[in-house]
Amino acid sequence: MNNQEVAQTFSLLADMLDIEGKENRFAILAYRRAAEQIANLDRDINPIAQAGELRSISGIGQAIADKITALLNTGSFDLLDRMKHTIPAGVVEMLAVPDMGPKRVKLLWEQAGVTTVDELEQAAREGKLAGLPGIGPKLETKISANIAVTKKRGANDRTPLGLAYPLAHAMLKRLMVVDGVLRASVAGSLRRMRETIGDIDLLVAAEEADPVMDVFGALPQVAEVIARGPTKSSVRLYTGQQVDLRVIQPQHWGAALQYFTGSKDHNVRLREIALKKGYSLNEYSLTRVKDGKDFFCHEEREVYEKLGLPFIPPELREDRGEFERDIPQLIELADIRGDLQMHSTWSDGEYSIEAMARAAKAKGYEYILITDHSQSLGVTNGLTPERLKQQRKEIDAVNALGLGIRVLQGSEVEIKADGSLDYPDEVLASLDIVLASLHTSLRQEHDKVTQRALSAIRNPHVDIFAHPTGRLNFEAGDPKKAREGADLDMEAIIAACKETGTILEINASPERLDLNDLNARRALDVGCTLVISTDAHNPAMLNNIHYGVAMARRAWATVDRVVNTWPLEKLLDYLK
Repeated sequence: MNNQEVAQTFSLLADMLDIEGKENRFAILAYRRAAEQIANLDRDINPIAQAGELRSISGIGQAIADKITALLNTGSFDLLDRMKHTIPAGVVEMLAVPDMGPKRVKLLWEQAGVTTVDELEQAAREGKLAGLPGIGPKLETKISANIAVTKKRGANDRTPLGLAYPLAHAMLKRLMVVDGVLRASVAGSLRRMRETIGDIDLLVAAEEADPVMDVFGALPQVAEVIARGPTKSSVRLYTGQQVDLRVIQPQHWGAALQYFTGSKDHNVRLREIALKKGYSLNEYSLTRVKDGKDFFCHEEREVYEKLGLPFIPPELREDRGEFERDIPQLIELADIRGDLQMHSTWSDGEYSIEAMARAAKAKGYEYILITDHSQSLGVTNGLTPERLKQQRKEIDAVNALGLGIRVLQGSEVEIKADGSLDYPDEVLASLDIVLASLHTSLRQEHDKVTQRALSAIRNPHVDIFAHPTGRLNFEAGDPKKAREGADLDMEAIIAACKETGTILEINASPERLDLNDLNARRALDVGCTLVISTDAHNPAMLNNIHYGVAMARRAWATVDRVVNTWPLEKLLDYLK
């Protein structure tokens, strides 16, 4: 079994236990954390298990390590077998439908005999669900619509960025050390950091292609070689993705990298510009039309320079104004000074405040904000006002250690279904920075959920509107478990944030990437400020910041508009 299959197994186990309702929530959460860690591993889990080092993976204790070992050796383990005999597979699949939480799925299974998504769809259309506890005609109609959305999403064969990126770079890392390889890069939509990826494209510069092709086809991630030619090979991974490798002669590197990065629309415009200047442009060179002279570009930048253009960063190459507007100095990863959303063991995080602070300091950060969940989000062990006071004492103690990083106290405060916040104003006022976010009742009607968000944004104590839509691109490595975001009027949300000075978050967790690039660009265009946060629940997740920076770059963001590139004093003055 590969990493994704192991991760999906533990995610499935957690789902089945959730539906059964007998296991304590901490055990279920442990299985979900294990699934997430395994899905994000940059190493094959099999040799780790064979070496007896599974417990070196964050979040995996001895009990889960034993289950992983049994799974890899036999394909199952006792608890998994018992749950598969207890909960029908189709019942678990119903969880992928919006509004279908574990309790509702269990109700439909036990009281209405619904055991598959198709049966659920038919029962909803025929009016057979209304009358069950908590289900009326309105929800019945919504269930039908949600199933249609789920099926449409399932038909999309694009891979979320957060799943494609580590796979591609793990393969690239191996190819870069093949004898004769001079350069290597991802290309296509992955290099442009689009939030979803079609086929994964890899480019390698080498004089001889065969040695590279040999290693490529034998990589442990490869399930089958689809095709192999003189300079291009295509493989199918165990995770289902197709990966295309092209081996380029070194002198063609610049033109090839530009060409295969795309996008198609950007390249069409670039070729038009080239023709107007008397050149033809292809993946090998710029060719002067009048005499057929080739100009080889060893660096990608030379292609743009030869055409009299500034270098256009890959993230902007979508034909969305990059040829008409001046190219700004986009935000860089090195510009980030702090992380303004992370969780500790006070709620659903895996590490102490001190451990998170030390990890952030190791990344060179100047400050962090601890944002454990507020009280009503019970599944996350949210903090009561009294526990917030106790947490403040621990934060003060960590700051007294002289670690060279400032720890701030915040909270990710739930926006409740009626639009009120989870803490009274006097509690909010005691925090250094307040995040407000939506986790529940995401399927409320457009106007209602929008007004709910606007109410929070207009609260003078709310500083940041976090992961605004609440969407999930995947969970535990499984894109089938994506969740649509709330049906917000983003124009109204963005306008309210501009009016109140509320900061909009780009959540860098690859499961979220929320705001997306288009909404972030719109927010910048009207004058809003952004923050890029990881929503980290352990130190390793702090490294996800690069996904958020990529979304900000796609939105044309500069450092003056992203508040966690600012010194702490400037940030706190702005919030005052």
